[in-house]
Amino acid sequence: MDKISTYDYLLQHQVKPSVQRLAVMDYLRKHKTHPTADDIYVHLLKEIPTLSKTTVYNTLRLLVEHGAARMLTIDERNVCFDAMVEPHAHFLCTTCGRVYDLPTDEVSVAPVGDLPGGHKAVEADLYYRGTCCHCLGAELKN
Repeated sequence: MDKISTYDYLLQHQVKPSVQRLAVMDYLRKHKTHPTADDIYVHLLKEIPTLSKTTVYNTLRLLVEHGAARMLTIDERNVCFDAMVEPHAHFLCTTCGRVYDLPTDEVSVAPVGDLPGGHKAVEADLYYRGTCCHCLGAELKN
């Protein structure tokens, strides 16, 4: 994904590039921290002082609708966003609150498509919750 420019990435997903859309998508692509809409807004406000929260929310909704980004509901308090749209799993550390990507070679992510019973899946999410290795290390030292 990083080999293509953000401008071309938006065009590839039939999203008309604008300054705000480019900034939001570029932030998602560069910051693989699964930010919330508020995280993105606070960061981009420094670069685009006229940016509104509504614009960020609408842009994220548009990116998700066009398959350029994923919306994660792994945390019941916050909705996060991810620029990586390929199948992969996520891990939420219930100690520090961070959301991590889990490599697909370490977990099994079912492909989308035809499912038993005549169902057809267009997306699948695999979420894990627990304590991350960093927090476990800190707990072991205490």
